[in-house]
Amino acid sequence: QVQLVESGGGLVQAGASLRLSCAASARAFSNVVLAWFRRAGGKEREFVAAISWRSGTAYYADSAKGRFTISRDNAKNTVYLQMNSLKPEDTAVYYCAGRDGLVPRTTPAEYDYWGQGTQVTASS
Repeated sequence: QVQLVESGGGLVQAGASLRLSCAASARAFSNVVLAWFRRAGGKEREFVAAISWRSGTAYYADSAKGRFTISRDNAKNTVYLQMNSLKPEDTAVYYCAGRDGLVPRTTPAEYDYWGQGTQVTASS
């Protein structure tokens, strides 16, 4: 069982940056994938980015490429999502998710662990 706690959301102007953090409960793990999803009002949860904990290989949705960076800190059991040049359409609740294994997936149903979410609002 992995527990995930997000932080770092907030209200910013369009064009600004935010860094989200996801702290994973202390457990020896190497074969997991941690990801960020988001859900805007009335829409389905959508994949943003994922990282393989063992290799550090990152994967991005097209909407995140070039603006968002996912990274991990092994010592802190924490994954980050650096978001630059935020747009109003990035406004959503952002969720951290985890799944056992080495291969990232982009559908929410394939993730077993979820955080409570953190609100990100980019105003125009």
